[in-house]
Amino acid sequence: MVGTPLSSHQGGPALSRVAVPMAHGEARPIRVEFADDRSLARAGLRALLDGVSDLELVGATVEDVTSLPEDSEYRADVLVLDLSLPASTSIATILRLRERSPHTQIVVLTAADDPLFTQRVLTAGAAGVVAKGTVERELADAVHAVARGETYLSAGVAAQLEVLHRSLAEDRLTAREVEVLRLIAFGHTSVEIARSLRLSPRTVETHRGRIHKKLGLATRADLVAYALRRGLLRT
Repeated sequence: MVGTPLSSHQGGPALSRVAVPMAHGEARPIRVEFADDRSLARAGLRALLDGVSDLELVGATVEDVTSLPEDSEYRADVLVLDLSLPASTSIATILRLRERSPHTQIVVLTAADDPLFTQRVLTAGAAGVVAKGTVERELADAVHAVARGETYLSAGVAAQLEVLHRSLAEDRLTAREVEVLRLIAFGHTSVEIARSLRLSPRTVETHRGRIHKKLGLATRADLVAYALRRGLLRT
């Protein structure tokens, strides 16, 4: 089964997407960059898209992306980001790009078998998630989908995410509440969580109260134990 473009990822907030602008009634080439410090990997990704007539391919390194000056705007329409990067670097990179260059749509490539991490990536603002095992046949479709303003998930990624959402639905937690719960369990304060998720501390406290009520748990230690049972503390 191949991946499917989605209007928004299931279980999370619908993200606003901006398609590639039209010029004189015709779409200009989609500018695609690859963020990977391994030159061989970049060459391989370029080869997958080489010859696709409506794509303009350029190269980048992770440092190019993470070291943007404060007043700069990223130039790509679609950034293909390899999530072999550490989790904190990956999420921080996505958040920074979404803030600095909202028109750049991000497709992440991941070998991680972790639907919660996929949810974190989508919540941070990625428009597409492609499993590395299917990248050969799916990358072009994913790039075109996110450039049209859609969200794209590989079929296996979407299936894992659906299992997670069904599991969490048993306790009536929302995706955002799961994010807050996870960060609470890691020991972050409400102010730190607010900064990480781009929320107000008051909103975080509201989520925190709802989590305690829905789960019937009184203490942070209880929340940590629950998060461990659910496998929410993987990085």
